[in-house]
Amino acid sequence: MVKKMNVESFNLDHTKVAAPYVRLAGTTEGKNGDMIHKYDIRFCQPNEDHMEMAGLHSIEHLMAENIRNHHDSVVDISPMGCQTGFYLSVINHDNYDEILAVLEKTLEDVLQATEVPACNVVQCGWAANHSLEGAKEIAKAMLAKKDEWHKVFAE
Repeated sequence: MVKKMNVESFNLDHTKVAAPYVRLAGTTEGKNGDMIHKYDIRFCQPNEDHMEMAGLHSIEHLMAENIRNHHDSVVDISPMGCQTGFYLSVINHDNYDEILAVLEKTLEDVLQATEVPACNVVQCGWAANHSLEGAKEIAKAMLAKKDEWHKVFAE
């Protein structure tokens, strides 16, 4: 038996999931009753594929900037260190289907982008490591399988 870990994703059997998917990874209630919902947005199959760093870095910038145009509950969207996806945290919003729609609109924004926002040495800690085309390839692949986002586990 595997020891239960403090980090939710460490308790997820990564050999049983089927990316791409979007799943509610957890909720946290603040002391004033606010609810944070954390979503696991998995672009790549764990331990089989990953996003190349320059494309991941650029899609991070693009999604972080654009997702807030589609919903005001976004707290954060952050890349996973394993380079297979992102975590999206929202406050006081638990409508899964709406989150999927917001993600779709945001990825469509990536496809329409002509530049990566904040891609300069003043606003970015590794400005030389970006790829708009890489970001678009990642977004295109994720959107191509949007009908599968609700299915987390392989059959």
